[in-house]
Amino acid sequence: MRLSPATVEYLVEVHARARAAGHGQKQPIYDAAMAHLGVSLPTLMRYLKEVAVTPERKRRADAGSARLNIDEAHLLSAYLMEGYRANNKKILSVKDALRELRANGAIQAEWIDPATGEVRQLSESACIRALRAAGLHPDQLRAPTPATSLASLHPNHVWQIDASISTLFYVPQDGLADMSPAEFYKNKPANFVKIARQRLTRYVLTDHFSGTIFVHYVAGGESTANMAESFLQAIQQRSGQPFHGVPLNLMLDPGSAGTAGAFKNLARRLQMDLIVNEAGNPRAKGQVENAHNIVETSFEHKFKFAHVPGIEYLNSQAQRWMRWFNSTQRHSRHGKSRYEVWQTITQAQLRLAPGPDLCRELLTHEPATRKVDGFLHVEFSGKTWSVQAVPNVMVGEKVLVTYNPYRADAAYVVERAADGREVLIEIPHVTRDDVSGFFADAAVITQEYKRPKATRADTNRRAAEAVATGADSVEAAKAARKAKAIPFGGQIDPYKDLDQVPATTWLPKRGTALEAGAGVHTQDRILTRFEAASELRRLGVELTVERNAQIAAWYPDGVPESAIPDLKHRLTVRATLRVVGDQ
Repeated sequence: MRLSPATVEYLVEVHARARAAGHGQKQPIYDAAMAHLGVSLPTLMRYLKEVAVTPERKRRADAGSARLNIDEAHLLSAYLMEGYRANNKKILSVKDALRELRANGAIQAEWIDPATGEVRQLSESACIRALRAAGLHPDQLRAPTPATSLASLHPNHVWQIDASISTLFYVPQDGLADMSPAEFYKNKPANFVKIARQRLTRYVLTDHFSGTIFVHYVAGGESTANMAESFLQAIQQRSGQPFHGVPLNLMLDPGSAGTAGAFKNLARRLQMDLIVNEAGNPRAKGQVENAHNIVETSFEHKFKFAHVPGIEYLNSQAQRWMRWFNSTQRHSRHGKSRYEVWQTITQAQLRLAPGPDLCRELLTHEPATRKVDGFLHVEFSGKTWSVQAVPNVMVGEKVLVTYNPYRADAAYVVERAADGREVLIEIPHVTRDDVSGFFADAAVITQEYKRPKATRADTNRRAAEAVATGADSVEAAKAARKAKAIPFGGQIDPYKDLDQVPATTWLPKRGTALEAGAGVHTQDRILTRFEAASELRRLGVELTVERNAQIAAWYPDGVPESAIPDLKHRLTVRATLRVVGDQ
C-alpha cells in the first residue's frame, strides 16, 4: 500500500512520540494510531518501520584492523601449528589459542583506542586477519596478490577478442540476406529460435598496441569452435597482410566461449595468457567494442547494395576491407596507420603460430592431474617426468601436467603466477635403463650422492619446529623431540585459563521431609543424583566435582533415600581416614 503524504507525516509524529515516551507508555500511543488509521498493530509497526530513520549502527573501533605485532603473530602461528594431529586434523581453534596464550602471559594481543586511551583486546577475527596479512596463518598457502592491469608494450603483447550477433543479416539457403523486423522481433521468441542456427556471428580481434583490426564471420552463435576458428585465422600468415603471430595475452569476456576448457587448452599450449575481464566492466575491452562499431559502419553497410552469396565470399571481402582500413586509415591515438605501427614488432616479439591442423588438435587435450611421488616424479602419458624444477613442489601434492607440442621429450606443468596468470613450466622426461630399469637420474651406489631438494613444506616445517622447540638447528630440534621435551619450553600452561573461572556459590534448596504412616510398609524411594545432592547439602556436606563423580560411580541408578546418612558418612568421615604409623 502506498502511503499518502498526510499519512506519512502522521506516522512520523507517532514514531517521535513513541520514542519520547517512557517504558510502558508507548501502547496508548499505538492504540490511538491504530484507531486513527484503522489498521492492526503489525500493520502499524510495518508503516512505522518504513517512515522511521534508523541510526546507523556504530562500527566496532578495531573492525578491519590487524594490529597484532609480528612477534606475537609468530608465536600464535607456531602455537596453532602445534594444534594439528599426525593425521593433519586440527584440534585447536584460534579462539582457544588466544585464550590460553593470554592466560599464560605469552601474548597480549591488545590495542589502544586513540579516542579514549582504553586498552582493549583484539578480537579473534582481527588476529586472524593479522596472521593472514603476515602470511603466517596455518591454512595459508600464499598471501593474496592484488590484481595488476597489464600495459600494452609492443605489437602482439595484448590482443582483444569479442563476438557480436548481426541482427541485420542471416544465412538462408540462397545466401546472406536482410533480416526483416517480422522475422526478428524481440517479443516473438519462436521466430528467433527458427532462425537461431542461421545467425551470422562476427568475431573481431584487435591488437591493443597498434589498434589493428581483424574480423571473421562464422555461421551460428557464439561457441568455442567458432571462437577458436576465428582466432586461428587471425594468427596465421595471410597474403598482403603483415598482421599475424601468437599474442602473449588475450583479453576476453568472462561469459565468452574462450573461458571453456577447450580454448583454455589451446591458449595453454601456445603459451598465451587469457585475461578474463571482470564482470560488469565493459571499458576493459573498449578498443574491441569500438572496433565492432567501425566494422558495422565502415564495412557492413556495403551488404545493403550487393548480393552476398555466402560466408566464404563475405570473409574474402572482409580480408579486402582489412587491408584497406589498416593500411590507409590513421589511428587517432598514434596518428599513423595501424599496419605501420604493427610493423615495429621485433623478431623476438613475433611468435609464429603452428599450423592450423596442429592448433586444432591442441583444443582437445585437457591437463591431467597427477600426484608427485617420493622421488619428485609424476606419471603422465605412459612416461615418467621429473618435477624437481617446479617451484614449491611437494611430495604428495597434485600438479597439472599437459603436453608440449614442440618437444616430444618434454611436458608442461601448469602453475599459477603471483598475479593469477597461468604459467607453463617445462619438465623433462626421465628415462629408464633398458637392462636394469633404473631411472637415468638415480644416484649410483658408492659413486655419487644426490640430496633431494628441500621443498616448501620442509622449509616451513623446520621454521615451525624451531619456534616450538626453541632449537637453533635441525639436529637440536630432533634431539628435543626425541627427549619428549614439552613444546615452548613448558612456559605455556594450557590449563591456566581454567583457573580464571569466576567462583560461584550455590545456595542450598530447602525440601519437605516425607513421614511414613504408622504400621505401613513403604518402599524405599530412589532419589535422583540432583535430589541426593540437595539432601547432602542440607546435612552440611560440601559437594565437589570429585564427590559428585564418586556418588555417580557408587549409585549409577540413583540413591536410595535410606542410604543418605551412610553416604554422608562415606563422603566425610571415611574419606578423611588414613593409615597411622607410617610417619
